[in-house]
Amino acid sequence: MPAAAWGQTWEREDVGFDNIQSRARDLANKPYVAPDPNRLPAWMNDLTYDQYRDIRFNPNQALWATENLPFRAMFFHPGYLFREPVTLNEFTSSHQQQIRLAEAFFNYGPLIQKHGELPPDGGFAGFRLHAPLNNPDYFDELVVFQGASYWRALGENQHYGISSRGIAVDTGVDGAVEEFPAFREFWLRKPDPDDTHARFYALLDGPSFAGAYAFKIHPGAETIMDVKAVIFTRQAVRRLGIAPMSSMFWFGENSRRRFDDFRPEVHDSDGLAIRMGNGERLWRPVCNDSGKLEFSFFDMEKCDGFGLLQRDRRFSAYEDGEAAYHMRPSLWIEPSSDWGPGRVMLMEIPTANELADNIVAMWEPAGKPKPGDRIEFSYRQHWTRDDDPSQTGGFVVATRAGVHDWQPEQRTIVVEFAGPNLEKGGETPITPQVEAVGDGAEKIKIQGVTVQTLPENRWRVSFQIAPAAEGAKLAETGPVELRCCLKRGEDFLTETWVHRVIP
Repeated sequence: MPAAAWGQTWEREDVGFDNIQSRARDLANKPYVAPDPNRLPAWMNDLTYDQYRDIRFNPNQALWATENLPFRAMFFHPGYLFREPVTLNEFTSSHQQQIRLAEAFFNYGPLIQKHGELPPDGGFAGFRLHAPLNNPDYFDELVVFQGASYWRALGENQHYGISSRGIAVDTGVDGAVEEFPAFREFWLRKPDPDDTHARFYALLDGPSFAGAYAFKIHPGAETIMDVKAVIFTRQAVRRLGIAPMSSMFWFGENSRRRFDDFRPEVHDSDGLAIRMGNGERLWRPVCNDSGKLEFSFFDMEKCDGFGLLQRDRRFSAYEDGEAAYHMRPSLWIEPSSDWGPGRVMLMEIPTANELADNIVAMWEPAGKPKPGDRIEFSYRQHWTRDDDPSQTGGFVVATRAGVHDWQPEQRTIVVEFAGPNLEKGGETPITPQVEAVGDGAEKIKIQGVTVQTLPENRWRVSFQIAPAAEGAKLAETGPVELRCCLKRGEDFLTETWVHRVIP
C-alpha cells in the first residue's frame, strides 16, 4: 500500500538514541500527564474480547512486505483493553514518517458488523515484528510489544510464555500502588536487505519515570535482544526493578497442592537462576504452596546474570500438546553495563489457574532513585530453550518433597542434578553438601543425607528435615532456608540449590 494511502509523508530527520533521550528528559522535567482513557471512539472502547480478536491485521499490508527485506512489522488495532494508543514511526538513516491508523491495515470479521470511523491520530495498540525464524519461506512472529511496557519474544521452535517489561515500579511494596509506565512511541528502523538484526527505539512515560530505550534483536535458535535504557526520575519511589520479567507457575513436581487436572505440571518457568559476580551459581525452584504472597531476595555486590528458566523440556512432564509448555522460552539476562550492588528479587503470587502471570523476577539496585536522577543501564536478553547460555558444570533438574504418614514430623526432600561435571569420573567420590541457613536454621535438624545415581545421567540427593527440639512439631518450626550442592573433595561440581521450605 503506498504511503500516501495512509496519509504518510516522509520528513528529513536524523532519528537516534540521543534524540529520544532528550525527549524523555523533557518529559521528566514536566508534571506527568496521564493519557485520556476516552481518547478513542466509544465503539473501540466497547469492543468485547471476542470482537477484538475478530479484528486481524492483513499480512499483505505489513510494513516492508513488498520490499524483500529480512523483517516485517504488523500492528495491533486500538480498543478493548488497549485504550491508550501508541504512536508508531518508521525511519531510515535520514528520514522518518509517522504510521497512521488506517482501515486498510485490518480485516474486520463477522463479529464487527459495523464500525465507526478510525481517528487519524488514533495510533495503535502496539506492534509485532516478523522474520523467517523457523522456515526461510515464512515470516514468523519474532517479538510483540503490546500493553504498558511489556514485550515477549521467540526463538526457533518456541511458543510464547514469559514476558519482559521496561521497568518495574514499586512492585510488591507494602502500602504502595504499583505503577505500570508505558511505551508511548516507537521508531522502527527500516532494515537493509542484508541485515541480520532489527533495530528500534521507544519512549517510556509514567508517573515516576520517563525514559529512552534502544532495542536490537537478533533472531535465531536462541533469539538475543540487546536493550539500552536511560530513565529520568520525576519522583521518589520505594522500589525500582531493572530488567523485570513475569511468568506463570501453577504447579510442578515440587508442589504439595495438587489440582484436578490431567497434566502432571503446568508452568512457563520452573525456577530462578542467578550467577553472582563472585562466581557462585544459584538455583531457586519456583513454588506457590504457602497460599500467600512470598518474596525472596538475593543480595550481591555484582550480578553476572539472572533469569526465570523452563528447565524441564520433556513433553511427558506436561502432557499438553496444545499449550506446549515444554516449548516455552527461558529468559536469561546478562548485564552489559555496571549495575553496581543490589539484589535479585523473586515474587511468588498464589494462583488457582494458569490464566495469569504470578511470578516476577527483577534486579533491584541498592540505591533508591531520587527526583532528578538520570539512571542508565543495558543488558542482553536470551530467549532460549537451552539453560543459562553460560552454564557449565552441574545444575538442578528437579526438586521433590513429601511427608510419610508414618513419619508426620519429618519431611523428605529430594534434589536431582545433571551436567557434564557429574559425567566425568574421578578417584575422589562425589559427596553432597546440605545445610540450613538464616533465621530459624537452629530449629531443624538435617538427617539421612544420601546421594545416588539415576538413569539419564542424573544424581539424586535425598535428606530429611525434622524439628531439632525433642517432641516439637514440624509445622511449628516455620519456614527454613536450605542449600544443597554436590562436591568432589573441595571442588564444587554444581550450582547451589537454594529453597525456602515451609514444613
